[in-house]
Amino acid sequence: MTVLGMRWVPAAMAAGVLLAACSPTPDEPGAGADVRAVANVGDPLPGLTPDELARFEAGKAAFSRIFTPEDGLGPVYNENSCNACHSDPSVGGAGGEEYDVHATYQAEDGSCDLLDAHGGGNIRTQVIPVAAALGVGREYSPPEANQKGVFTAPPMWGRGLVEAIPDATLEALADPDDADGDGISGRVGRNADGAVGRFRRKADVKDLQDIAEGGVLVEFGLTTPTNPRDLVFSVDVLPEGADPAPDPELDQATIDAIADFIRFLAPPPRNMPTDPAELTRVKVGEERFHQVGCAACHVPTLTTGPNAVAALDGKAAPLYSDLLLHDMGPDRGNVCSPAASPSEFRTEILMGLALRTRYMYDGAAPTLWEAIALHGGEGAASVAAFNALPELERHAVVAFLLSL
Repeated sequence: MTVLGMRWVPAAMAAGVLLAACSPTPDEPGAGADVRAVANVGDPLPGLTPDELARFEAGKAAFSRIFTPEDGLGPVYNENSCNACHSDPSVGGAGGEEYDVHATYQAEDGSCDLLDAHGGGNIRTQVIPVAAALGVGREYSPPEANQKGVFTAPPMWGRGLVEAIPDATLEALADPDDADGDGISGRVGRNADGAVGRFRRKADVKDLQDIAEGGVLVEFGLTTPTNPRDLVFSVDVLPEGADPAPDPELDQATIDAIADFIRFLAPPPRNMPTDPAELTRVKVGEERFHQVGCAACHVPTLTTGPNAVAALDGKAAPLYSDLLLHDMGPDRGNVCSPAASPSEFRTEILMGLALRTRYMYDGAAPTLWEAIALHGGEGAASVAAFNALPELERHAVVAFLLSL
């Protein structure tokens, strides 16, 4: 199979990496069970054991649970349920008009302060009534901030596969100094402790346990065994009675269940056309997608490493992302992170793109045409190559993207 416009990594370096023009079928060597062989969006991964399926269902209930002030919601928060932001078109899907606002401070030497100590990491906009009556207000961008960013809520489909990609795979794909001269210089994301990151738009979270733990604390204001203190930045001292629920407000088992639901949530089935002419157009679009260089960052398939969960062990994950940080150009910059400049973002996962209603990390593009045009920096050459294609071939690329 010929692949055009892609960077090839030596096999000895790229353990766990599969670069191919198409996602492998179960009949291809090493492909294993098809992780997209599900009937409906929101189904669990194929091949889970009865115990894992039970954990998936328990996690789905926890993910869908609506928390109240009596449960410990607040005193400041953004939403009252995971499903409030991750629900389109089913539990665990994308957000519609829901946005998170972040603020950071970047010094002249390039160092990044996430402003977590001042409430900048995630600015909460809602307050429970009892706290509001005692003078607790919603949060705003802290005065220490010199950067601000808006992010949409991404879907959770197939994130267990993302978690299961070996660190070595991402390190092998990285080319921070553009040693091969192709204009693409992906870098590995890191969290504040220096661990390899792969989640969130700045690739600054390493695993799903951190996603679940951080989500309930920051988005809901729920204290946990790991984080037993409320994060409130709109007042210096939280008034007595503003948060009546005893700490910790959420047990570890519920947090673990939320992580399990995300871990075991399958990628959605692919949106392939049945009409022969449309199918041909999709295949032409796929070829042009590679030809213009999109696959240099949107790598079609990565392979998971050894995993105690058989459904995640050695699976071909059709992410259409290298999970690395890439420079999108100064016009797209917002906030910094421990390893990313304001203009660097993790390559968006295109799997399930047909189910999205807005595109780009901030939802700035209502159509794929506009999303393509917004790729600056390392993506500018591919945009120029795309624009140089005949009109019918540009439409074919968009048809291919909508098949994902």
